[in-house]
Amino acid sequence: MNKAEVVETIVLTKKAKGLSWEGIADKLGMGTVWVTSACLGMNSMPAEPAAKLCQLLDLPEGAQAALMEYPTKTWEKDVPQDPLIYRLYEVVGVYGDTLKEVIQEKFGDGIMSAIDFSMDVDKQEDPKGDRVVLTLNGKFLPYKAW
Repeated sequence: MNKAEVVETIVLTKKAKGLSWEGIADKLGMGTVWVTSACLGMNSMPAEPAAKLCQLLDLPEGAQAALMEYPTKTWEKDVPQDPLIYRLYEVVGVYGDTLKEVIQEKFGDGIMSAIDFSMDVDKQEDPKGDRVVLTLNGKFLPYKAW
């Protein structure tokens, strides 16, 4: 199996079994966002959680090896059409320069790592409409002068 075939199988099996990403992540003992990303092919999964996932979802032979492969991280370069993804794209478009300025003012000249990184998605209940809380937590990497 290749990574794309495994992703399709995982998504179909998850739906057929009535599972949630959070439930799958809990069974693997790992974070929901990271597990979801690995199941969608954007991260490689270590052997132990890959084996647990294969057992949990009754994935076919070859799935574990595909889950463990290093991904090629690509995405569409055009403006996304899905409304939720577009809004995140819009947030970066509108606030990207602001975030860069504030981060560099607080930390200096550098970037936030997307490798030494974690992300959480939470729900904040609010009588005026529930709120989505995204937490991006990346190590600061200063630029070096030489």
